[in-house]
This record gives sequence, C-alpha cells and structure tokens, in this order.
Amino acid sequence: MEYLALSVLASSLIFVIFKLYDRFKIQTLNAIIINYVIACLVGLYSFQGNLVASEITAKPWFWGTVFMGILFIVVFNLMAATSQKIGVSAASVATKMSLAIPVIFGIWMYGERLGLFEIIGILLALAAVYLASMKKKNVLSHTYLLFLPIAVFLGSGIIDTCIKYAQAFYVPEQEFSLFSALVFGSAASVGILFLTVKSIKKPLRISLRDIIGGCCLGVPNYFSIYFLMKSLDNSILNSASIFTINNVAIVMLSTLVGIVLFKERISAKNWIGIGLAVLSIVLVALGGYNLNTLIN
Repeated sequence: MEYLALSVLASSLIFVIFKLYDRFKIQTLNAIIINYVIACLVGLYSFQGNLVASEITAKPWFWGTVFMGILFIVVFNLMAATSQKIGVSAASVATKMSLAIPVIFGIWMYGERLGLFEIIGILLALAAVYLASMKKKNVLSHTYLLFLPIAVFLGSGIIDTCIKYAQAFYVPEQEFSLFSALVFGSAASVGILFLTVKSIKKPLRISLRDIIGGCCLGVPNYFSIYFLMKSLDNSILNSASIFTINNVAIVMLSTLVGIVLFKERISAKNWIGIGLAVLSIVLVALGGYNLNTLIN
C-alpha cells in the first residue's frame, strides 16, 4: 500500500505543477518535453541491469512503449490545458473518472471478481470525482472547452489500461524502471520532433523557466508511473481496486490542494464529493482485502 500512496502523492503534485506553469508564464509544451527527458533519465539511472540497445529493442514490450509515449505527450498537453483553462480539480476529475475504463477492462480481460463492498465503492468513487469537481456554470467561457476533459478522460483511461496490460503480461518487476524510462523517452522523442518541425516556421525559444519547470515535473511524473506499476504488482488488491483507490485519492488530494494553494472555490457538493471519495476508498480497500483473505 505504500507504493500506492507514493503514486497518489506524485500524481497530485503533477497537477499542482501544471497550475504553476500558468502562474510563472512557463511554455507548457517546452516544459513537458523537457520533463519527459528528465523522467527518462531518472528511469535509466534507476535501472539495475545492463543497458544494451539491441537487447532493449528486442524486448516484447518495446513497441508498446513507443505507442504509450505518443499517447503520453498528447494527454499531458490536454491535462495541462484543462488545469489552466478550467481548473486543477477539473483536470483531475477528467483524468480520474477514466478509472471506469481499466476497471471494466480488468473484469473482462483478467476475469477479476468484485465483491459487494468493491462494487459499491467503485460506484461511490464515480459519484465522488464528479461531485468533487463540479463548478459553477460561468467557469467555462467557451463551450468548446468541454472537449478538453472528455479527451483527457479517454486518453487517461487508455494509458492506465495499457500500463496494467504491460505489467500483467510483458514487463517483469526488475524491468519496471526501464519500461517507464522508455515510455518517457518515446514521448520526449515525439515532442522534440514536433518542436523541430515547428521551429522551421518560427524560431524555437526555450527559457530558463521552461527548463526549471520541466525538471520539476519530470521527477514526480516518472515516479507516478513507476509506483503505480509497483502497486499493481501485488497479491492483495486486484487492478480494479488499485485504480479506484489511486484515482479517487488523487482527485481528493488535488482538490484540497487547489483549495488551499490556489484559492479555488468549493461548494457543498464538492465537500460531499470529498466525503464520498474517502468512503469509497475505505470500501474498496476493505472489499479487496477481505475477498483475497478468504481466497487465501
């Protein structure tokens, strides 16, 4: 459970950093690409094995990291835009409501069984993330902004599903850090290519603020994925429970951080959502623990 808690802390920090980008006038795309470079380097440094290019490209999960890297950079830019244009909690809920996608996939693909507590907890979790992020109608200045959280929802759900699939079938525990590093390296490569093409029309300008912002984001970004994979590699809770607890806890924590640090307004419905989030986490955790205790 300690890995799950660390993943929640790292992921919540990502939303805070995105919000600070807007405050300190950091170029989001530049910082995100730098962040991926840093995350890749952290992963490579953490890997205990030998780094041989021919062996790495022969790994059964290698091309999966290329696909996920492309998806990462697209979703991260959408998350940043949502945090800045709508709010930290809105970006968080769009990301974490996506828990429905890997939960459904886990039941279908892995034959995971959910107890009564877990089912109730997951339903409460969906209600919690919705209520915790509800805003007044005048928050959205343009209707097209609704596209941002919808796109984040779909992209985040696919990413979580891919992470679990890779962890379950292809990536052994000793290669978690290398797998994560290559996902971020792939995202960085795509981003650098995009900036290179973009610089043909307009000279590229990367400020010191962009570099600092990218470095600050890269470390928690790497560990959010690494610790999530470590938490999925356990015999106590199934993936449905892990994703539910992880996502709802991030919504709860990032919403509270948005209130304290950024003075985001919170309504009675938001507080109800936070309360339901706590209850859903307890129910899912107890349900998963009891079910596996009975089986063992």
